[in-house]
Amino acid sequence: MQKVVKISKGLDINLKGAPEKEMTVVEAAKQYALMPADFTRVAPKVVVALGDSVKAGDALFVDKNAPELRFVSPVSGKVVAVNRGERRRLLSVVVESDGKFESVEYKAKDVLSLSGDEVKADLLASGLFAFIRQRPYDVIATPTDSPRAIFVSAFDTKPLAVDFEVALKGNEEDFQTGLDALSRIAPLYLNVNVNQTAAALSVPKNVKLTHFKGPHPAGNVGVQINHIAPINKGEVVWTIGAEEVIFIGRLFNRGKIDFTRTVALVGSEVKNPSYSKMVLGAQLTNLLNGRLSDEGELRIIDGNVLTGKKTTADSFLGAFSNEVTVIPEVRGGDEMFGWIAPRFSMFSTSRSYFSWLFPKRSYVIDARIKGGERHMIMSNEYDKVFPMDIYPEYLLKAIITGNIDKMEELGIYEVAPEDFALCEFVDSSKLELQRIVREGLDKLRAEMC
Repeated sequence: MQKVVKISKGLDINLKGAPEKEMTVVEAAKQYALMPADFTRVAPKVVVALGDSVKAGDALFVDKNAPELRFVSPVSGKVVAVNRGERRRLLSVVVESDGKFESVEYKAKDVLSLSGDEVKADLLASGLFAFIRQRPYDVIATPTDSPRAIFVSAFDTKPLAVDFEVALKGNEEDFQTGLDALSRIAPLYLNVNVNQTAAALSVPKNVKLTHFKGPHPAGNVGVQINHIAPINKGEVVWTIGAEEVIFIGRLFNRGKIDFTRTVALVGSEVKNPSYSKMVLGAQLTNLLNGRLSDEGELRIIDGNVLTGKKTTADSFLGAFSNEVTVIPEVRGGDEMFGWIAPRFSMFSTSRSYFSWLFPKRSYVIDARIKGGERHMIMSNEYDKVFPMDIYPEYLLKAIITGNIDKMEELGIYEVAPEDFALCEFVDSSKLELQRIVREGLDKLRAEMC
């Protein structure tokens, strides 16, 4: 009998612009970029120079503190830019594609005949290890660690998120091989949604399978870990995205690097929202060209509306992003009667508006904050959308005051900024909770490591 974990706390935000389950062909981008900011708390050291020719899988930069941790080019071509910001901070390394998509050649292997150390060595050599994150601290995993377990979430409950079964289609064999490879390193937990029916998710091999049911953030791997096997002080667990598991499977099945992923262009300001096949780091111009609304100023987001980052049409797809969202920057401006209007067409987490009468309606939400930052109000509003066995308000106050002992007591080892995205959305104090959590994790890591 399958194990089902039911999540009761949370909130599904129904936005207009969900993708149709169809593929839109997008012309391959000319330029691709790898951005160190996507790889949390890595100290990058560039190992290429302008004009160098590279293949997919050749290192563009490494981590100064762990040189074996390589961050590799997604395509073959020529290095055309090494962009730096203040204090020479590395912003991106840009490669102009030659259109051949040649890869560094590796030997295809039977992963079940390999040891965990051999799999780890291949992941480091290929640059795929860079897609593994660790808890505590929610940073890129340390290669020398021995994790207690590895967790993979095969579904996403964020607004307008990619349906992984669409991305999985045609990649079932590579997905299973990726699972096999990771299972050689540590016990592997695969978490799926009760509504998913793909055979590769229903009867996978070499994993501990758990089914989840409930609203967002049921798809967050941190929530899943908290309900299956919470993290204790001194323990390390690794997490990796489901599509990155497919990348690993391609390495061992085909002996080459292939960073092609399924990307959803979604949002209320997108014409014909749908899926496309794109290579990691691709410039967004071709994806967005001719597909956006002509009305008003737009907010383009690399990722989803809760955890993504603001970007531009000529910027690049993030290393972990499989979604590009476009919403209005401002919709409507000043409103007649302000907050006392009935607002049948506006989303609210309370019953202040009459929109609660239409729970299945999809909404257009713009990028306005609609209020100013103020002191944290202890109203238990976070608890309603935070389904972890943690007191979010008290943990946040411990982080703000820098009380490390309290942070540990209140469960900071289990959380990542994304776990507080819904709390930030419903927060009447308008605080940047994800930033606060990130700063708390960084402070704790600096203290402990």
